[in-house]
Amino acid sequence: MSGFVSFVGSGPGDPELLTLKAVNRLTQADAILFDDLSSGPILAHAGRSADLVGVGKRAGRPSPRQNHVSRLLVDYASTGARVVRLKSGDGGIFGRLEEELVALRAAGIEYEIIPGVPSACAAAAAAGIPLTRRLTARRVQFVTGHDVTGALPEDLNLAALADAQATTVVYMGIRTFAGLAELLMANGLPPDTPALLAEAVSTPDQRLDHSTVRALADRLATQDPGKTPALILYGSLAAP
Repeated sequence: MSGFVSFVGSGPGDPELLTLKAVNRLTQADAILFDDLSSGPILAHAGRSADLVGVGKRAGRPSPRQNHVSRLLVDYASTGARVVRLKSGDGGIFGRLEEELVALRAAGIEYEIIPGVPSACAAAAAAGIPLTRRLTARRVQFVTGHDVTGALPEDLNLAALADAQATTVVYMGIRTFAGLAELLMANGLPPDTPALLAEAVSTPDQRLDHSTVRALADRLATQDPGKTPALILYGSLAAP
């Protein structure tokens, strides 16, 4: 007996940014395995009888191992349940989606992927800016600010990331941005390149801080990173 898994992107946190298909799957689910950032008002769309299982991962906190999360998905679906794996933002962007897909494929369980509003798009919208601009920002690039150990990845394409003609979004980079900024400036990125720190985007706690790469790096080098979800956007379009 095999169920079905819907990977649902919940967007950045505002339940009004859920897609109609996402709401439909949440209301029909027998079980919902959710990330921390996908909890709260979003789960109000869950049916009364649905099992709600928190499996979120947050930096610096005890979190379920990925193989445990994948095992839970398989176990629930193997009972014939309709399962929603609720991921913040869009699950295909630094959301460990592939590991869970591999587990389902190995178990012969069918699934679908329902995209969500990426946090980068929501941050740009909140700041009232586009992510691209004709002639001066023709490319958008997303990069993670840490590897599996929590450190700055050693294999970054610094030439691409230092391209002032691109809009660059750094996910999970609060702890490592000071070091990344030094590398970027050493590879030609002007220190006065506009930068935007976007925290808790689309929620009541949202904060948008316009700065420059140098100023933001200096600030984050001494600041407690805190527990608020955040991303950093830099490039010409990040100017206030």
